[in-house]
This record gives sequence, structure tokens and C-alpha cells, in this order.
Amino acid sequence: MIVRPSYCNRKSTVIFCDCQVNKAIHKTEKPPKESERNKMSFFSSMIWIALSFLFFTVMVAVISAWKTRDDKLDTAEGYFLAGRGLPGIVIAGSLLLTNLSAEQLVGTNGQGWASNMSPIGWEVGALFTLFALALWFLPTYLKMGTTTIPQLMEARFGRGTKLMFSFVIVVMYSILNLPVILYSGAVVFENIFDISGIFGISKFQAVAILCVVIGIIGGCYAIFGGLKAVAVSDTINGVGLIIGGLMIPFLALALLGHETTGGGLVEGVKYLVQTEPEKLNAWASWDAAEPALPWPLIFTGMFFNNLYWWCTNQSFVQRSLAAKSLKEGQKGAIFCGFLKCLGPLYLVIPGVIAFYLPSIQDKLAAAGSSAIDFAYPALVSAVVPKPVMGFFAAVLFGAILSSFNSVLNSASTMFTLDLYRTAINPKASDMQCVKVGKIYGTCAGAVAICVAPFVMFAQGITTFLNSMSQFVSLPILFTVLGALIFRKAPKYAPKVITAVHVIAYGAFMILKPCYPTSGEPIHYLYAIAVLFVVEFAIMWYLNKYRGTEDYVPADVGAVDLTPWKYRHIVCIIGIILAIGIYILFSPIGIAA
Repeated sequence: MIVRPSYCNRKSTVIFCDCQVNKAIHKTEKPPKESERNKMSFFSSMIWIALSFLFFTVMVAVISAWKTRDDKLDTAEGYFLAGRGLPGIVIAGSLLLTNLSAEQLVGTNGQGWASNMSPIGWEVGALFTLFALALWFLPTYLKMGTTTIPQLMEARFGRGTKLMFSFVIVVMYSILNLPVILYSGAVVFENIFDISGIFGISKFQAVAILCVVIGIIGGCYAIFGGLKAVAVSDTINGVGLIIGGLMIPFLALALLGHETTGGGLVEGVKYLVQTEPEKLNAWASWDAAEPALPWPLIFTGMFFNNLYWWCTNQSFVQRSLAAKSLKEGQKGAIFCGFLKCLGPLYLVIPGVIAFYLPSIQDKLAAAGSSAIDFAYPALVSAVVPKPVMGFFAAVLFGAILSSFNSVLNSASTMFTLDLYRTAINPKASDMQCVKVGKIYGTCAGAVAICVAPFVMFAQGITTFLNSMSQFVSLPILFTVLGALIFRKAPKYAPKVITAVHVIAYGAFMILKPCYPTSGEPIHYLYAIAVLFVVEFAIMWYLNKYRGTEDYVPADVGAVDLTPWKYRHIVCIIGIILAIGIYILFSPIGIAA
């Protein structure tokens, strides 16, 4: 129990001088009222939070500006691909921060709060697909000198396929990914700073205001700094986010121990493990409802989904495409895989702790149906000490900016190089492309700002984003695989796959079939698991019986293609680590 020190009444002598009479008057000072003391404490805390927040945020901006001061941003390669000069450590940090935004912190922890530890599959499972990127996808990408994924599609399947997917992806980034990133960031800041309470406005209005602020600042990074500025800021913010993110579960466990047993960190761990061990189980039943991740999907639907996100999604892959060599690109992807294995500590466990922490239950109850998206912010507000709240807020702000910048930069890249230069102005110079990219980035950012507040009405932001993105996931993945393994598939193959996928997945989302055992809606990744098999069979058939001339990717000499000699042994170590994590959070581990 924290005891507030009592205010000590005291007397002081104040001497008032009058021009006519000199006399001393003893006056008794009245102690400030409790509300006044609270107000003073509040504002002093807010000042400190604001100053520390501004310091860290400005520091990142200054370092990013200094590191990119000599960059040539008037060329397409310099602006969109950082001049193909990124080292492995910068690629790893940028890959992590592109994915690890407030969207992940809020959404995945919300899934943990609402279910169990099964959402760790999104993090630990990413390790396997990052290794696939390093060992299999990236060598072909760099060999072909790929700038964008649609560019590879054009080389393999023609101009029409490139334009089709470019348009779909650009629209998806602009009206789906970017708004979700802005919304999740705004939710975090609303809960930390209580903007609605300070200004006496609704939560929706507060979220809308914050979306505008974050969108404008983030847009400036991506629009004026190019990929290099985004990647450098990602690396710095990545270090801060890991430190800040790892701080939360330890502080939360200590508070849980204090509020439940009067103890500390150790008692908090014991309470978490002993109260309801099944909450720590990462192996959800096969018929578990969302947001839980049924265990069969770890090896099927989720794996296929992660292949799309980490190996063919432009906003992620673009960091690896900017590598100065295959060796550095492989280092970046593999190192990021290890960083993702830390994900359960700050992306799921805090959500599980929030489920039990007594002091935030009233706040979550008041949030109603939106509680899944308020669980993590409420926990942060309760456990982070005021002296470091500014730093943590700056780290979260940087994470929000990093993801927003990355997606906005990728959208601008694809619009400019894959749509504008292909279909509108094929003779456009590099300077014209950079100008168009900045204009489109501005417009896309404005659209995202307008759409973002309304994401509040979608239940569970991570589930919402992931389920909607599945309309394009497998068609994009199989189109890319056409350049890797289905090298005789006819040029119309991606269109067949896309038509089958959109119709089938759309029917699944409309019909919403349920498990026969529980009556709960079937997890959308089961549909992805089935459709992957179906679409693989279609591509195999077209490749074998309707195939044309064998496609051989050309080596354009963009970068050195010498691989990292330790790649295989490091990947084996990573796989063992991932298996160990799943054993820990299982009935034979701490979930017994």
C-alpha cells in the first residue's frame, strides 16, 4: 500500500510594508486543498512527460536527418530504395518496426486478453517465413534487381498482371493498412494522455484529432525523407521499442503481485501461472473462435499468411530489396526472425496480465465492446511510472510513425513506378517520379487520416486487418511463386487464381460458417489453409499441362549475390528456439 505523506501545516511570517505604518503582521498560510495538490501534481507530471517525449522524438528526427544529409533523393533508386545501400542491422530494425507498430501492440495484446497465449503464433511463426525470405525469396529478388513486387510480376506474367495487382495493393494500403495504423496509435495516446478527459470531448473526437496529428508528422517523414530516412528512424525506434516493450510485462507482473497478494514480481508470476494456467496455453483447441489461433493453423493457414506478409508484401520486402548485398539482406531477415521470438514478452503476455489486473477492470468494463483494443493502453497507463512515461510514449510514437511511414512509402513507390510510369507516363524522368510519389503520398496520407477514426467501429483491429487482407494474400503469393517454382505456368494463371480466391474467400466471409462442435464462426485462416491447397493444385496443373516456355530469372547485376556463409546454422538455432517457446507455453510447460 502506498501511503501519501500528510501535508504539514506551517506558519510563516510575512512582513507587509506600508508607506504610513511599519508593522509586522503574522499570517497563517492555509494548506492547499487536496484537489489543488492533485492538479499541481498532474500538471507537473504532464510537463515532464511532454518534455521527455519531445526530447526523444526530436533526437530521432535529428539523427535521421544527419544520416541522410548527403543522400540523393532526386533519383528513383535513391528515394524509393535508399540507393540499395542498407546494411543488415538497419534492415532488421526496419523490418521489425514496419510490422511492430501500435497496431500490433494494441491488437495482439488485445487478442491475448480476449483468448490465451495462442496469438504468439503471429510472432514466433514469423521466424520461419523470415528464414524463407532470406534463403529462398530474396536471392531471386536481388538477382532480378526487383524494386517492387509488381515489377517481378510483370517480368514473369506481363504488364496486365502488374497493373492489376499494383492497383489492388495501392488501394488496400491507402484505405485499409494506413487507417488501421493511425487508429491504433491514436487509441494508445488517448489512453495514456486522456485527451478526451483533458479537453472534455468524446473518445471518437479525441481519436480523430490524434489521427490528424500522427498522420501529418508521419507523412512528413515518408514524403520528404524517402526510404533511407524511414529505415534509419526505424532502427533507432526499434531499440527504444524493445527496451520500452520489455519493460511493460515486468512492471505489470510486479503490480499484479502487489494488488493480488501484497507481494512483488515473483508473486505476480506465481499468480499468473497458478490462477488459470490454461490462459498461458499457446495451443488453442482446433475449434477455437477468434481471436484465438487454433493449433492446426500454426502449420497451415497462419504459415501461408505469414509467407504472404513477410515474403511478398511490398511494405516489408522493400527493406530487403534495398540491401547493399545478398549477404546483408539475409542477415537483416534472419536477425529480424530472432527479434520476433521476443514478441510474446511484449505482444501477448501484457494482454494476459491485463485480464487479471484488478485496478484496470473498471476501465475495461466501461470500454464495453471496444475493451479488446483498450486492454493494452489501460495496462500501460497503470504500470508505467510517470518519470519514464514520456520516453515510452515517444517510443510508441516512433513505432506508429515507422509503420505508417513504411506503408506510405511503399504505396507511393508502387503507385509511381508500377502505375504512373507504366500506364500514365512511361517516359517520366526520375525527378518527375519522385515528385509524383510525394504528391501521391500526400493524398494517401490525407485519405488515411479521414478513414482512420471510423476503424473504432471494427471489433478487434488486428483481426479486422488480417481477415480483410486475405482477399489478396494468396493470389499475390502464388503470382510470386510463379517466378520461383511454377516457371512454365501460362501468363493468365494469376488471373485464374485471383478469380477463384476472391469468389471462394468472399463466399466464406459472407456465409460465416460455424464449427459443428461449438457453433462459433470458423477461423478465417482455415479458409486460407483450404484455398492454399486448391490454388496450389490449380497452379501445378496449369504449370504441368498448360505450360509455356520455361521462365528463367535474369541476373541484372544490381548487387553482390554472395550469400552469408553462416545462414544455415543460424537458421537451425532459430528453429530450435521457436520450438522451445511453444513447448514452454504448452500443457507440458507452464500451461499445465
